[in-house]
Amino acid sequence: MKTIDEKINAADWQQVTESMHDKGYAIIENILTAADCSALIHNYQNPEGYRKTVVMERYRFGLGEYKYFNYPLPALIQSIRTQIYPRLAPIANTWMRVLQIDNQYPLVHEELLNLCEQQGQTKATVLILKYGQGGYNTLHQDLYGDLYFPIQLVLFLNEPGEDYDGGEFVLTQQNPRAQSKAIVLKPRKGDMLMFTTNFRPAKGSKGYYQMKMKHGVSEVHQGERYAVGIIFHDALT
Repeated sequence: MKTIDEKINAADWQQVTESMHDKGYAIIENILTAADCSALIHNYQNPEGYRKTVVMERYRFGLGEYKYFNYPLPALIQSIRTQIYPRLAPIANTWMRVLQIDNQYPLVHEELLNLCEQQGQTKATVLILKYGQGGYNTLHQDLYGDLYFPIQLVLFLNEPGEDYDGGEFVLTQQNPRAQSKAIVLKPRKGDMLMFTTNFRPAKGSKGYYQMKMKHGVSEVHQGERYAVGIIFHDALT
């Protein structure tokens, strides 16, 4: 059985890069094993691993609950966060360059966290989300402070159609001077979805411009849906 690092190294990163540039998202299948998924779900009930719990309806974020992990992160999550970031940083830097934004991200994740610390952003942003019947997540962006990395990822811990129905992952693309486009995705248990946190570059008649995007989760019709969100920058609070 391959390790997480071996699975990450074996992924088609050229295809991921092209998909991120063209669509603002990319999927790598079967990153997590069934045992990995079960362990993360089981650990949801352990209060010691988390720094904060958010009841979504209290803030009109949707219907459900999520918990922010505390540092140090679980070894599996830490490994994914550390190993995936260097693959995504060149994509982010290409976006900054073509959009003529004067910003380049470091190629090592620890250096990004050091920059976050200089901005007062020291709180872990990695979270696990739980939705029951009727649960959903409104469209949003996970910025958390002035310094943010423009790509994040989600690990899917349940099998759609078996563990839950509905609960699709939704991206919206805000086309300039036009109606927004909805992109509906249904990754399977163990899959990893990478997507833009805020915008991606799109080419127009006068060069590249920012294509704004948001994400959310459609209503869960039955069952329970768990997912882990990995944001690469830290938060102020």
